[in-house]
Amino acid sequence: MTEPLTAEPPTALEGVRVLDLTGVEGQYAGKLLADLGADVVRIEPPAGSPARHRPPFADDDPHPNRSLAFWYWNTSKRSCTLDLTTEDGRALFRRLVPRFDVLIHTYPAAEAATLGLDHDALAALHRGIITCSITPFGEWGPHAAYLADDMIVAAMAGIMTLAGYPDRAPIMPPGEQAAICGGIQAAQGILIALLARDRTGRGQHVEVSQQEAMSIAQETAMQTWDMRKELRRRQGDAKLLPGVGTYACADGYVYAMIGVPGFGAPMTTLVQWMAEEGIAGDLMEEPWRSMLGGINLRELTALWSQPEKLQEMMQRFAHIDELISAFFRSKTKRELYLGGQQRRLLIGPVNSVKDLRENDQLAARGWWQEVTHPELGRTVTYPGAPYRHSRTPWRIHRRPPLLGEHTLEILEGELGLTRAQCEMLMGAGVI
Repeated sequence: MTEPLTAEPPTALEGVRVLDLTGVEGQYAGKLLADLGADVVRIEPPAGSPARHRPPFADDDPHPNRSLAFWYWNTSKRSCTLDLTTEDGRALFRRLVPRFDVLIHTYPAAEAATLGLDHDALAALHRGIITCSITPFGEWGPHAAYLADDMIVAAMAGIMTLAGYPDRAPIMPPGEQAAICGGIQAAQGILIALLARDRTGRGQHVEVSQQEAMSIAQETAMQTWDMRKELRRRQGDAKLLPGVGTYACADGYVYAMIGVPGFGAPMTTLVQWMAEEGIAGDLMEEPWRSMLGGINLRELTALWSQPEKLQEMMQRFAHIDELISAFFRSKTKRELYLGGQQRRLLIGPVNSVKDLRENDQLAARGWWQEVTHPELGRTVTYPGAPYRHSRTPWRIHRRPPLLGEHTLEILEGELGLTRAQCEMLMGAGVI
């Protein structure tokens, strides 16, 4: 039996309704759900979420509806203004809760309770409600009441200690990693809670600590401490092995991982390529040829605890690396990437945003999304999906909402308020 053709295929979260009361640090969770088809309504104060006032702005116009950061984090959502610090605002909000499946917020536990956003209070209104809190350190424990921005969380999650150069202070990882990690875990936790509710009929509270969400992203740092009682050191762009690390090239940088067992062709393949170009120096001769063919990663790893022997080996590697660096500088990122692919050498371009916009792989997969902004009279290009579904595809359903764009639609359509009542609430600053 064939399924009827429709203009747009069904979405994965069609019918799921979400109230999004998040600040800057929690918006990604709602975006992930909204782009999967959930009806996500941002509840904002009448002046707008602080996230709307973050630069950069479209056309350099610092307007609440033109924050590019807000745009990205809030695609496919609707916006309803409601002042929850007023009794009228809270009363309207309580009437909305039973109509929704999920509520996400970023308030500290004490403030959430004051506003009536704690799970017990909301479950009394709606037995099946799933609540999710995203906070820096969780809702209980000695740091539960502490405030923190993205950098503080990255520092306290152990991520910053791995970022930067060993002889300098740790640096902040690029991007808002705490917001991203916390948002991903929140969305995942909400989806699991929805599955559980399908079986039990009961909602539950999903509690996300950004510190915990980030602490699991330390590669092997935790295991290294647990097993060896050794702290991983910041490496910067230091190369422990020739052919492994970041290299300058004719038009930027590439990252190479050559000669590591199980990861492509051996180092001798790179040296052969260098020889074909006349840039191998003496690496095709002894003792270098034998050394390159006999590099043993396990033995080198053991030398990390023997500084003198490691230093001797690193001095030999410096000569090899100097010639590799000269070879890489003679070629463009694309030449190194394509030549490496032909030879099974792991060499990847360090792409800029400009490179990504021109990337043929992303273009072929239709990753970039053109979203119409009627208020601007033009389309805007957005990053695309973090995953693909064959039957229930991800898509940006609407551009990010203007401040309060759907307030009347929700209050009149959902709660049955009249236009006169809405105008009275607007005059009182409630909406």
